[in-house]
Amino acid sequence: MFKILKKVEFRPEENKMKSVADTLNATQIFNSRKSSNLKFLLKTRFEWMNKFINKNDVGIEVGSGAGFAKYFIKNKNLKLTDLSNDSHLDFKNIDAQNTNFKESSFDYVIASNMLHHVPFPMKFFREMNRILKKDGKLIIFEPYSSVLLQLATLAMKHEGFDFTVNVWDEKNPKSDEKDVWAGNIAVPNLIFDDKEKFEEKMGNYFSIKYEELTECLIFLNSGGVTSKTLCIPMNNFFMNILNCVDSILIKIFPSFFCLGRRLVLIKKN
Repeated sequence: MFKILKKVEFRPEENKMKSVADTLNATQIFNSRKSSNLKFLLKTRFEWMNKFINKNDVGIEVGSGAGFAKYFIKNKNLKLTDLSNDSHLDFKNIDAQNTNFKESSFDYVIASNMLHHVPFPMKFFREMNRILKKDGKLIIFEPYSSVLLQLATLAMKHEGFDFTVNVWDEKNPKSDEKDVWAGNIAVPNLIFDDKEKFEEKMGNYFSIKYEELTECLIFLNSGGVTSKTLCIPMNNFFMNILNCVDSILIKIFPSFFCLGRRLVLIKKN
């Protein structure tokens, strides 16, 4: 992984995407604004998960934010959870590092764009292992800190990255504990790039069943939700072409072009 800088932090007032934290407004905007670009992006982020979820499975999404998962996940037993107490959540004030759900409660847990916000990833993984049933699935989508994403982060001054942290350490937080929207986009790469280290640290908890790198231009041309960015409006036909271009770019040079990663982890023990 090429690093433009090893560590970049921004002051809250520098953030050009502050409005992403307004989840209620995000839902209203999504429902009112017929943006085919954004809907295509969210569809690709969630619909792939359906092939790992059975009809009668019971599951939750942690860190649900605006709750977009319910628009695209076919399973009717999905419940939304988050640290907030927003009205659209099924379970409110839920810390994914300590959920208080009973052991072996769920067949699957979705964690989309939330792991890089978690201060202590090891606590998160242990808690997910605890609440999942035998052979339960932890279904993850996370940013991939390519050169392009690092450049976009520097431009938007949003979240930041720190490649110097020890993600397996449980004493020092990987993101600001006082700000639930703080994030370190380097965390997913630090966890999943080194498969030997992952097996060493996580071998008693999870194994990787599925992994795929995804997204480039379809993300950059999505237009955003509450934090609007410039985009070229496209229908599904042209967005599909863009998605095919993404696949080629990512296959040729993932460390530069790739912006996202899909993972399915299977519970052990």
